[in-house]
Amino acid sequence: MKAAVITFPGSNCDRDLAVALEAAGAEVARVWHKETVLPEGTDLVAVPGGFSYGDYLRCGAIAARSPVAGAIREHAGRGGYVLGVCNGFQVLTELGLLPGALMRNAGLSFICRDAALTVETDDSAFTCGYARGARISLPVAHHDGNYQIDPEGLARLTGEDRIALTYATPLNGSAGDIAGVLSANRRTLGLMPHPERAADPALGPADGARMLRRLVGSLVAA
Repeated sequence: MKAAVITFPGSNCDRDLAVALEAAGAEVARVWHKETVLPEGTDLVAVPGGFSYGDYLRCGAIAARSPVAGAIREHAGRGGYVLGVCNGFQVLTELGLLPGALMRNAGLSFICRDAALTVETDDSAFTCGYARGARISLPVAHHDGNYQIDPEGLARLTGEDRIALTYATPLNGSAGDIAGVLSANRRTLGLMPHPERAADPALGPADGARMLRRLVGSLVAA
């Protein structure tokens, strides 16, 4: 399984995500933001956390207009898998690959800690390693993680079983306490928590390693 990890100016979790995906069994290529095509045979595009382009204008807004953005959109349009973590989630909403928007946290403070999460669906390659309703823990580190969507959109996400993860207790003001959402074809996931930061048992809880291993395994088997 081949994964492409995108690096923008200001990305700071790209190496972490690449290392975690390699540990999960993926063959990883690093892709600079000025590239206009993805490596041949790419199965998964991973958009990492950080502060792409300094978070100027809006978080993810400039990244969504970078040279590589068209290749990411085309990959998703072909049914390829896409994972956006934290700033990557923001980029995916700006690309139009996921609905809603990420706003400033309620309370206007940066939140950096482990977060208890509830797995809302096991019907995706990203969450199939967990039972629906399972509690897991992943780190969060964001200032603009307050996921917002209009009532009709929230009802659609709920009705189509596209809410992947929620915060077990309110964290940042997100509608429905949403921490991660899936695309309509269930092949794109955006989430604010960082699975790549919980991927080594020597450093603490490793729920993220399980998520990435099952994701890689699902794509190998596909």
